Amino acid sequence: MTADPTQKSAKQKIGFLTENIAGALAYLTLIPAIVFLLRDPYRRNCYVRFHSIQCLLCWATGALVALALKVASMLLFIIPFVGPLFAVLVLVIVGLGAVAIWIVLVVKAVQGEFFKLPVLGDYAEQRANAVQA
Repeated sequence: MTADPTQKSAKQKIGFLTENIAGALAYLTLIPAIVFLLRDPYRRNCYVRFHSIQCLLCWATGALVALALKVASMLLFIIPFVGPLFAVLVLVIVGLGAVAIWIVLVVKAVQGEFFKLPVLGDYAEQRANAVQA
């Protein structure tokens, strides 16, 4: 089954949940995404597998961005007055951006869409389609 970005009706029931609810739950934390990738019947469903993989990729990317921001903010704290203010401003903007992306991913999953992030979504789609359960 190919993840089609134009598909908007992921309402099939798998296990105790429908596809769209399971896809949205995958984005809550790392735990549901990992559970959905390991447990039947969720791991056999392309829609849930795609959103679980994209969630894990988002978490990994977020960890790398957080590490880079930590290093950058430590360097900015060397500059008196302006450095700490700029560091806090960048951290707040990036944090708000992360929350906005998370909300969009959850809403699109509930709507039943294969919403792909620019780079991560393509890789998640490849991995979701490569797994033959």
